[in-house]
Amino acid sequence: MRTQITKLSFTDQSIYVGIDVHKKSWKVTIGTENHEHKSFSMNPSAHELSNYLSRNFPGGTYKAVYESGFCGFHHQRKLANLGIDCTVIHAADLPSTSIDRQKKTDTHDSRLLMKYMRAGILKGVHIPDEVLEMDRLLVRQRFAMVKNLAASKLRVKSLLMTQGIDAPDYLSESQINSWGKAYLRWLQELQRTLPLTLGLVLQNHLDVVFFNLDRIKNLNRQLVVLSMTDRYRENVELLRGIPGIGLNVAMTLLTELGDIRRFNTLDELCAFIGLMPSTRSSGEKTNTGKLVNRGRSQIKIMLIEASWIAIRKDPALMLRFDEIAKSKPKNKAIIKIAKKLLSRVRHVLINQQPYQTGVIK
Repeated sequence: MRTQITKLSFTDQSIYVGIDVHKKSWKVTIGTENHEHKSFSMNPSAHELSNYLSRNFPGGTYKAVYESGFCGFHHQRKLANLGIDCTVIHAADLPSTSIDRQKKTDTHDSRLLMKYMRAGILKGVHIPDEVLEMDRLLVRQRFAMVKNLAASKLRVKSLLMTQGIDAPDYLSESQINSWGKAYLRWLQELQRTLPLTLGLVLQNHLDVVFFNLDRIKNLNRQLVVLSMTDRYRENVELLRGIPGIGLNVAMTLLTELGDIRRFNTLDELCAFIGLMPSTRSSGEKTNTGKLVNRGRSQIKIMLIEASWIAIRKDPALMLRFDEIAKSKPKNKAIIKIAKKLLSRVRHVLINQQPYQTGVIK
């Protein structure tokens, strides 16, 4: 008697895969529409996962998900190239109860990812193309270097303050605050007059300052070259026509936002950046707090700084700032202006039209 063999097929069925990603291993949970198959550990390999799914669920439609983090998007791209629809979510977007947080394990996390993916309630983050991601890294590197420079300058000022050393009278306040050439020259001369150990400490701090200054100059030149490429040139020119927005802000906006048309409304764009206040409401009472922590802090900081410049150059923005400042502190009023400036950025990029100073919107 011949045994009948039925070929296994999951055609027209979705197979859901939750992946808790780590450097040396993945914890994976696989499930179908109505059943949880199993949870297991495996090597961090997209090819091994693809082979497992093809072998055990041939013909199925594979849908994977993992949380964004240290590994970036390269796992997503590898899985997508192997025919696995992979979503990357922000860790804060994974719904969890107090019980989930108390029994947090790799297996539990992968199981949650699979279940919520199957329920269709997870919204993935935007996956930039590889060129945009690399360009973004260069812009972020400059931002990080500027932060390092500010920290190293603060260490120098702290050292001078603790030692009771004041700048000479011939240096103006603007020269000191801007770390002009005269101020830097005085610091180098000061180092040679201090006691040996103290002089060494100051020189070490100054070495870091000069190193960061040199790196930032190189990065500025690299960003100028990048801004002249076909991908950015026209949009950079449009953005630089907006008061307060220079080359660095323009390149930050273009590399961090990508295609601005993916944001359907200004509120969506503000939420992405974090340019919106936290709110708590209960019954008829609503409290508005500080700006939310989540978002692109780099854009948020640059937009607020650009807004202080914009209100001096654009009469419409200055008028609006003065109106808001009558009822709110200036540091809160400027956030409203930053949102208006962002609205102008969105309008210019979507319509590909130059900015008009003095237009009230």
